[in-house]
Amino acid sequence: MQSLTIQSTEEIFQVLADVSLKGRGATAESLLDKVLDEGFTEPIYFNATGEDPDAYYQGRPNAWAVYTIREWKRVMMVSGGPGQERRIQITETP
Repeated sequence: MQSLTIQSTEEIFQVLADVSLKGRGATAESLLDKVLDEGFTEPIYFNATGEDPDAYYQGRPNAWAVYTIREWKRVMMVSGGPGQERRIQITETP
């Protein structure tokens, strides 16, 4: 899939709602649920790159492999890819 960058909270939530993650490591029926569970209620930046056969967008396989969701000083990184175990990392920038 083509890289995607969004800077609108509403649009970010729309895309996240259509992403599901399967395979090894972190999984989610809806990436939006995972993001909300981690306390990201007003993300201001979203970037998705790469391709992962175990990630689905609107029910189709081969969605993005790496997701970056930023809410002010907090950043959530979801990384995976073919043959890799998917991980979620949350950091806070100074």
